[in-house]
Amino acid sequence: MSTATRGYPDLHEHLAALDRAGLLVTIDEPVNKDTEMHPLVRWQFLGGIAEADRKAFLFTNIVDGKGTRFDLPMVVGALAANAEIYGVGMGVPVADIQAKWAHAIANPIAPRMVDEAPCHEVVIEGDDLVGEGKGLEALPIPISSPGFDSAPTLSATNVITKDPETGVQNMGTYRAALKASDRLVVRMATRTGGAEGYLHWQKYKARGEEMPCAIVLGCPPYVAFMGPQKLPLGLDELDVAGGLAGEPIKGLEQLAAEGRIDLVIVIML
Repeated sequence: MSTATRGYPDLHEHLAALDRAGLLVTIDEPVNKDTEMHPLVRWQFLGGIAEADRKAFLFTNIVDGKGTRFDLPMVVGALAANAEIYGVGMGVPVADIQAKWAHAIANPIAPRMVDEAPCHEVVIEGDDLVGEGKGLEALPIPISSPGFDSAPTLSATNVITKDPETGVQNMGTYRAALKASDRLVVRMATRTGGAEGYLHWQKYKARGEEMPCAIVLGCPPYVAFMGPQKLPLGLDELDVAGGLAGEPIKGLEQLAAEGRIDLVIVIML
């Protein structure tokens, strides 16, 4: 689907915009996701490099300590490594970012949702998730802080849950640590009292029910920016994303079907 019928960029188009602006570095040489990747990117934050000179990094040749090679590329720092990168994602000059957020929060637009999509045709579950190199282990999940993190960790997630009482969904960026090929530990403790996803889990627990949960990776920047926001409880982040875009965001199932989202992980907590 082109931007002729969608007024906001997907992640791939965002990366192309960063490249045109000289804000993206592509690394084609092998890089170890467990020992090299995040330390390499982190140097620009700790090594005295001016903020304006920071870049996003696209790694196309990812390996791990066991010599495994991964088919998927990975991008680090592509949303907010510096203010200019953030501005590219928001589609406005840096000086106008705050005003655009204020307008979007005050003028949310509900998404367009679909019940069925071709992305449902590719589903990996059950025994097919279990075993070395299968399921979640097939993803190049990095170790963010070698020597400190206890497991490879997804740190740029959009974790989506739904209040079982109101039906309102929430989207949060929570660290998700890889514990097995079919299991992640999701840390929903990003605000006092627990993040809204954690409050949802408490309700499901009280009802004796499992909580459906989707972890979305590689979504359009307007959607990705919603995860870290501390919005009022009960306000659907996808509605505010629509406010940023100025039009309804395509429902997550439809986005995935059109290639606008690279991966959706669905789990039960």
